[in-house]
Amino acid sequence: MSQLRSRLPELELRWLGGRRGLEQDIVPGADIQLERLWLRSLRTVDASLNTILDPLRLVASVPQALWQLIRWRPDAVYTTGGYVAIPVLAAAALLRIPSLIWEGNRIPGRSVRLSGRMATLRTATFAAAALRLPSPTLVTGTPIRGLEGLARDEASRRLGLPADVPAMLVFGGSQEVRRFNAAVSEAITELVERCAVIHITGAGGIEKAEADRARLPVERQHRYRPFSFLDEGMDAALAAARVVVGRAGSSTLAECAAAGVPLVVVPYPHAAAHQQANAAEMVDAGAAMLVNDEDFDGDTLREVCGMLHEPDRLADMSERARAMGRPWSAAASAELLLRLAARRPLPTQAEVDRLSGTGQAA
Repeated sequence: MSQLRSRLPELELRWLGGRRGLEQDIVPGADIQLERLWLRSLRTVDASLNTILDPLRLVASVPQALWQLIRWRPDAVYTTGGYVAIPVLAAAALLRIPSLIWEGNRIPGRSVRLSGRMATLRTATFAAAALRLPSPTLVTGTPIRGLEGLARDEASRRLGLPADVPAMLVFGGSQEVRRFNAAVSEAITELVERCAVIHITGAGGIEKAEADRARLPVERQHRYRPFSFLDEGMDAALAAARVVVGRAGSSTLAECAAAGVPLVVVPYPHAAAHQQANAAEMVDAGAAMLVNDEDFDGDTLREVCGMLHEPDRLADMSERARAMGRPWSAAASAELLLRLAARRPLPTQAEVDRLSGTGQAA
């Protein structure tokens, strides 16, 4: 969105979302008008009344999406998939509005496979996903925040960390990861003797983390910085860290690659093993170390702390990560969407590679 607004300051953005999810809190704060369909943003996995109601909501949301698009008359539609995308793309196809859908997983999700055929253009983070989707599908990487220009010492200062101590970032994604939080709690007393820790806990974990910090020796407390959530400060966390411990969501992988930061990746064990597949490319390239979810504990973090004192190993992993990065993917995606809106010819994959900064460090 920032890329679109930087090119067209007068651009009007509208968000059509569902009844369940984070958009109701985040979107209005970004100065974007939000409308919601009857369909819920997140489907229920376990059997319940919603197992019956969700398909009914999906059908009912198609005319609702159609009405919203008739009312708004957008020049183009952009979606990141999910079940909310199905009625929106169906409505866009009926109204002949150009649309772009992005798939962030190496194995395309069921909703993307279903709705992707209705889109004018598909983009993907992984080449393997592009091969599973209809043509044309272009590989753009994952649209991420700008990470350019922040030096490690300055990033550490912004976070209140000592610049002369190597730091790890422990980050479970947008949701609280209790396994991560428990491992940090178990090992933090030993970790701060050898390294600094930036820990994003989620809202449910911050109270315990702050209590753990208060129990550390006073002279070591500045080496542990827990946060419930980081948004604007995430660029500083990535710049300050010598290694990231995280899940294998497409944004985490993309930001680590763009920043040239080695990753200890702990794939989420459910959701049809999508994250296991996502992690494979970075692990196979030597840019990441894989730890299975059931094996992750305080000892894992002690091992990561040891890695921070192996500069040659980290430098090699960093170069391998950087070679996989597409730090300008958001700019490439914005260019594609604007070309669709203007009915201009689409770029070749080689041009998209250049626009997305393939192999360039942020």
